Amino acid sequence: MFERVRADIQAALERDPAARSRLEVLLCYPGLHATIIHRAAHWLWRHDVRLMARFLSQVGRLLTGIEIHPAAKIGRSFLVDHGMSVVIGETAEIGDNVTLYQGVTLGGTGKETGKRHPTLGNNVVVGVGASVLGSIMVGDNSLIGAGAVVLHSVPANATAVGVPAKLVRERGRRVPGQSISGGTEADPCDECLLRMEARFKALERRIAELAGEQVGAEAADPETGA
Repeated sequence: MFERVRADIQAALERDPAARSRLEVLLCYPGLHATIIHRAAHWLWRHDVRLMARFLSQVGRLLTGIEIHPAAKIGRSFLVDHGMSVVIGETAEIGDNVTLYQGVTLGGTGKETGKRHPTLGNNVVVGVGASVLGSIMVGDNSLIGAGAVVLHSVPANATAVGVPAKLVRERGRRVPGQSISGGTEADPCDECLLRMEARFKALERRIAELAGEQVGAEAADPETGA
């Protein structure tokens, strides 16, 4: 556990430009305090001292404003930056080198049982106020934008933003607001734009037909023309 705490301190030094020293991080970073308390609570949880684990997690919530269920699995070099109002659910799983900003929720939708919270791969960043909900996967090296609501899995090396979240970048290349819902949900704005585009094309075709009819009528009339 102590090795992981050292890695968590190093993560803050590397990823937060405001961090000046290990001592400052250790004394002044509530995200680190919450992580240390969670690692102790998780150890108790794994050793079936679960009431004490829950109590310790609630102490951590009271002291830091960050709520992490003791059953949640968190990898190495974890950073909660600022961290107030972060919530991490019971069956959440977080890989190595993950960064969460304030107001992030890794929660459930209320519709699942068993594994009902998200799994985050390695090197994932979740922006301010984002909600990642349900038993979904966020792939390695992905970024969740501030305020996003993610209800479907996000592939590796991607960026998802918006409500509901859409892919705007994948493998270093921009994509045009691609849905990550597997086609089960449609954005009403996209549908409206598609309908408008179809109407414009129909009008263009009709205008071309009328222009063609006019030209034909003028050619057929011997009194018409220059």
